[in-house]
Amino acid sequence: MTRVDIFLVMLVVLSALGVVSAQHESRKLVTAYEHERETMQRLDVEWGQLQLEQSTWANHARVENVAREHLRMRVPDPSSILLVEPPR
Repeated sequence: MTRVDIFLVMLVVLSALGVVSAQHESRKLVTAYEHERETMQRLDVEWGQLQLEQSTWANHARVENVAREHLRMRVPDPSSILLVEPPR
């Protein structure tokens, strides 16, 4: 084999190694992307559940019920209400 042939064979081998390396890196990136996509979808579902839970806990009727039943709060008598106006 001549020097040119050896050089060309080495170039072909290096090119093949580069292709294999690029394919491997591509597969790793696709796997990481799919993993992150699944995580995003799971977090989206959890976010929706948390928003629903928040709207349930913040319902005005529920807040009023907790205030009356558990905290024993009540609306004050109109005679005990003192209105303070800001200074002008």
